[in-house]
Amino acid sequence: MKSILLIGLGRFGRHIAIKLDELNHQVMAVDNNESRVEAVLPYVRNAQIGDATNEDFIRSLGVRNFDVCIVAIGDNFQSSLETTSLLKELGAKMVVSRAARDVHAKFLLRNGADEVVYPEKQLASWTAIRYSADHIFDYVELDEEHGIFEISIPDAWIGKTVGELDIRKKYNVNIMALRCNGVLDMNIASETLLGDDQTMLVLGNIKNIQKQFHI
Repeated sequence: MKSILLIGLGRFGRHIAIKLDELNHQVMAVDNNESRVEAVLPYVRNAQIGDATNEDFIRSLGVRNFDVCIVAIGDNFQSSLETTSLLKELGAKMVVSRAARDVHAKFLLRNGADEVVYPEKQLASWTAIRYSADHIFDYVELDEEHGIFEISIPDAWIGKTVGELDIRKKYNVNIMALRCNGVLDMNIASETLLGDDQTMLVLGNIKNIQKQFHI
């Protein structure tokens, strides 16, 4: 369980609050809009209405006591930048800030953000890959070169075992798990049999996966 300061409670921030609640983390939520604060009250431990660019207000929150500070402000980049910088100046351990453009990401990283999330760009990438081929069911980018794809099993692989195919050696791809009827099986061994009612989660170099599975 982590203690998290969440600043900015628009749609993106609200979804973060809901998910953090599901994960049983302790969340302090902040926004300058009263209705937004009231909307997240069922999902957070504490919430305050205030201006995150005001040093006295931010200082009163005790930012050093939080494991992570998330700046989810998306409608005012100046406020996001000032808040990010202020959090770091006041000793925040970890600051994660939302960016809406490439240039925003650069400025945020230069002014105190330890990490930047870029939801529009990340979702656009996911959507393009997910819906550009019928046999892709999900996709997670780990970095610029590596990712995890959930894909249908090639016809030529059905009825064979992982060991028979020697997938890791031949294709430089790792099968992490198989999914059947919504149930995920992560106990993959050389004798694991691949069936036509399954999908598989593969991990590897994105270019290798795209080439091998015609993505």
